[in-house]
Amino acid sequence: MEINTKIKEELEGRIKGLEDFIAENGIGSKQLNKAKKVQRDGNIAIFVGGLVTIAGLAIWAISRNTKD
Repeated sequence: MEINTKIKEELEGRIKGLEDFIAENGIGSKQLNKAKKVQRDGNIAIFVGGLVTIAGLAIWAISRNTKD
């Protein structure tokens, strides 16, 4: 059983290495990298927008309470 698990782990490692090589250098790798960058930039924009919204609501709530 120990030999089978070692063989399985070795094959999985080689397959993972091959998949990584294809992802970096294969057909469509440039488009994939561009899509990852766009996704990252979108996530950053959504996060910053959320922070600004929360900060704005907090400032509005504080200033509304101090006028009373």
